[in-house]
Amino acid sequence: MKIDLTDTTASKVNKALVKGRRAIGTPAVGMVLTLVIVTDEENAYDALKAANDASHEHPSRTLVVIKRVSRSPRDRTQSRLDAEVRVGADAGTGETVVLRLYGEVADHAQSVVLPLLLPDAPVVVWWPVNAPLDPAKDPLGALAQRRVTDTYASEQPVRELGARADAYTPGDTDLSWTRITPWRSMLAAALDQVTCEVEAVEVEGEEFNPSCELLAMWLADRLDVPVKRSLSGGPGLTAVRMDTDCGPIVLDRADGSLATLSIQGQPDRAVALKRRETAELIAEELRRLDPDDTYASALRFGVDRLNAGGTAPAVRGAEAAIAKAAQAVALADAAVARAEESPASDEPAPEGPPAKGEAAGGEAVETPVEAAAKAPAKEATAPAPLKKAAAK
Repeated sequence: MKIDLTDTTASKVNKALVKGRRAIGTPAVGMVLTLVIVTDEENAYDALKAANDASHEHPSRTLVVIKRVSRSPRDRTQSRLDAEVRVGADAGTGETVVLRLYGEVADHAQSVVLPLLLPDAPVVVWWPVNAPLDPAKDPLGALAQRRVTDTYASEQPVRELGARADAYTPGDTDLSWTRITPWRSMLAAALDQVTCEVEAVEVEGEEFNPSCELLAMWLADRLDVPVKRSLSGGPGLTAVRMDTDCGPIVLDRADGSLATLSIQGQPDRAVALKRRETAELIAEELRRLDPDDTYASALRFGVDRLNAGGTAPAVRGAEAAIAKAAQAVALADAAVARAEESPASDEPAPEGPPAKGEAAGGEAVETPVEAAAKAPAKEATAPAPLKKAAAK
């Protein structure tokens, strides 16, 4: 059953909900939570479909907040609220209210949503796209115990992870983190089967996929080992390789549905690891409304720290040696430039004390600049053992 309301108020929307429940013969309210979806017109259909599918597991009142942008300056000065109330088969197992906000009322969406919340029931706010940088400080996010975002839908997903870490508040979560739940479960189960120590990890996946970064940060945070992030053509996560002191453990998923788990000394096993739909991800997030401390710890580990920790010590030593050699070459070039700028003189040197850089017997003494200029040449002609020592 659908009820359309034009230029309405929150009070009239509540009356329409009661009328709709009585019309279908279910006057009692049997919802367990309120799910608020903040989206635009383009993504509203997909988000609402996912919420309706998830409502079969979590009966809820779904409030879809769509902020409509008026085209003309005159229309922007006029505030209006249009609503569409759905109950019964058109709303899954719960109730759905689609709210379209025009004009100044779009900046005060919390005043429209607040009267429609179920009493004594938890509130979850979900931003499928265009999530605020700090969801907890958003007027709608402040009403919720749980705030769901999706960094995969942002323009710069990896950079968005840094912003999420800086603004994290208990209750925040991300669908990019939810997507790797089967991977985390499978890797933890694989480690429970062996008594080996993990020495290094490699995570392979798409370049701009925040789920890959979150999985790598989780492994680095929990195992305290170097984690390398490598790229592949996808889809999504494709492989995780853990090097242990008793052989490698590899979880490889090349086609996005079926994975192969390989453990040293055991036969390979096929594992169902398909990519899940948004409805399954939302249903998983609605199962728990308490803060996710594991997600917070992995998020705060940081992408920058992950990239810095993935550089091997030998590579860092080689980079330092190259930088030192480049500095010596720069000093040599500067010394040569100054020598060319000094005019040559054919006049005999005046009698008196020896000049700077000249010994009493007339022999030339190397200045520090000349010594720096000749240093690269000396290292080039040094014997092989001396070269290795200098590199170390």
